[in-house]
Amino acid sequence: MKIWLNGKLVDRGAAMIGVYDHGILYGDGVFEGIRAYGRRIFQCKAHIERFFESARQIRLTIPYTPQEVEAALRETIAANDYQYSYIRPVVTRGEGNLGLNPFACSQPNVFIINDHIQLYPKETYEGGIALIIARTLRTSATMLSPSVKSLNYLNNIMAKIECIDAGVSEAIMLNDQGNVAECTGDNIFIVKDGTVITPPASAGILVGITRAVVLRLARQLEIPAVEKNFKPEAVYDADECFLTGTAAEIIPVTKVDRTTIATGKAGPITKKLTQAFHQYTQSPASE
Repeated sequence: MKIWLNGKLVDRGAAMIGVYDHGILYGDGVFEGIRAYGRRIFQCKAHIERFFESARQIRLTIPYTPQEVEAALRETIAANDYQYSYIRPVVTRGEGNLGLNPFACSQPNVFIINDHIQLYPKETYEGGIALIIARTLRTSATMLSPSVKSLNYLNNIMAKIECIDAGVSEAIMLNDQGNVAECTGDNIFIVKDGTVITPPASAGILVGITRAVVLRLARQLEIPAVEKNFKPEAVYDADECFLTGTAAEIIPVTKVDRTTIATGKAGPITKKLTQAFHQYTQSPASE
């Protein structure tokens, strides 16, 4: 496997950064998760824009242009020769000292991983997954902008530990208002009376690229779709529930805590959106 590191392709074993890098010491950096379908980079422009916007918000200057980052993504995919893969560009603050001052760091480090990823077993895309409501709350948007895809994922990791301890696949995270925000790594949707509903950005979510595509596909299919706040009770009472994310794509949810969602199977709207999504990923327009 080849890793792109600061302008060069190197073997995985040689892809190293120093222990004084603030990305390691403090989680000071940002990343993106991107899919490639048939070597086409899914929603390439949107992902690169979010990558640079995340960096801008934490006052971290990526030492490459968006065009150079895109070229690096394509170079890495070509080097590894995967037809279908996952791509993770990362920028860290770079080498510094043991103090917090980010401006004492020298040059940012940029690397790109290209590999395979499978968050959930294949059979769960038919049979659905179970979730819990986590006790860990989503970090408030008043503390840190949820639009920053930061390397510091401890908030999500603590909720992930809860779902692992419970023996389920994912955990729903609530915000400090008691509303559903998102899962540890995915956005959440419910369906009620034929309408697709997902929390708004103001709920403290990372606005997912796949989430945006699904909302657009729903409207193209003339399926009503809205962004609004809802409580956990709305999830229990939903006709359908599904998650979206770059790595997850679209996966049905059939149980939350001890409550089976409707029939306990993937619903018709979830199936319709999943089919439309898979067709879209195979089209040149998806890039």
